[in-house]
Amino acid sequence: MKNTIQAILFGFKELLSWNTMKYALISGFLVTLLWVGIGTMLWETLIRLSSHILEMVPFSMVRSNGAWMLSSFLWLQLVLLTFALIFAFFGNIILRSVSKEKYTSFSLLVIAGSAIFWGIVWIFEGGYIYQQFLKLLTWLPFETVEKGIAFLIGFYLIYNAIVVTMVFVTSLFSEPLITTVEKHHFKGDEVLRDHVFSSVGYTLKDSIIFIVASLLAFPLLFIPVLNILVQVALWMWLIKDTMSYDAAALTYEKVKKEEIKKHRFALWNISFVTALFNFVPLLNLFGPYFGEIAMFHYFKAGTKNEKN
Repeated sequence: MKNTIQAILFGFKELLSWNTMKYALISGFLVTLLWVGIGTMLWETLIRLSSHILEMVPFSMVRSNGAWMLSSFLWLQLVLLTFALIFAFFGNIILRSVSKEKYTSFSLLVIAGSAIFWGIVWIFEGGYIYQQFLKLLTWLPFETVEKGIAFLIGFYLIYNAIVVTMVFVTSLFSEPLITTVEKHHFKGDEVLRDHVFSSVGYTLKDSIIFIVASLLAFPLLFIPVLNILVQVALWMWLIKDTMSYDAAALTYEKVKKEEIKKHRFALWNISFVTALFNFVPLLNLFGPYFGEIAMFHYFKAGTKNEKN
């Protein structure tokens, strides 16, 4: 457990370094731009598909889950609005007080603080907010409720596409990223480079399995609480299976799945922390890089302990 905590803390520390920020910000911007463009072109198709699915779901379930989805959407909007207002009113003070090197890190801390603040509000008042949305959806005609939830499902599909693509991109650039980490913290060792193509192929296979599993589990999105558990479980599996292989491929000369399975408890814990990034917009772009670095540190520290 000690090695797991150290790996998680190391991942957070390296996430705030400029080298990691550079990869996350550039890749995150390009991936988001790509899926926003695709989503814009296919938006009507997504809405029609979502509407057809909703027609097969009982109205009471649609209304109840719609209230939950609208409540979650409001929380996300308040997180982003708070972040924007802080920089709008205190932007000059922040620019004078925070150095350029720490500006990105400070921005992440602000949005994380905003998410925590509104999360606490939702813990105490979430039930009331949910009930108000439930009343609103009860007053509206079914077609309007269906349309609104179809829009939310469309956003959900685009967001999940960004998450999966970021995992794939992180796997693609894992070698140059980890090489820099290794030079700073594991001097004398060398990051292995013989498994790059097999790692990307492994990630592609996992991404396809994740997409198929998500489609099969799609009806569970309409069951409150269970939908969150299912989504977190799917994210955790993708992160654990993909990034553990990446990290092992950059640590061991020969990757053995049996060896990875011995560390599954630690890897599941790191995957859970990584999956939490996906609940906060913008921070979700940094999650895969955190997971990649944390798992590499875990494996690398383990090999050094074995040698000693």
